[in-house]
Amino acid sequence: MARVCQVTGKKPITGNSVSHSNIKTKRRFLPNLQKKRFYFVEEDRWITLKVSTDALRTINKNGLAAVVKDLRAAGDKI
Repeated sequence: MARVCQVTGKKPITGNSVSHSNIKTKRRFLPNLQKKRFYFVEEDRWITLKVSTDALRTINKNGLAAVVKDLRAAGDKI
């Protein structure tokens, strides 16, 4: 499961590259994923997540503890 955000679930989508002469060829739109280390204070350890930049904003807004709680409730091992 490469190129999938662990928090939001964003993954590549397909579309067309359209040339000046309107010729369409298939292409992939990849999510903006970053590998990021977070210090998880509740467990006194570092965790590494592959997250999209949209997920970074979610973690900043809701807090890491809330996001990890939701991930564990969904069955992800963190």
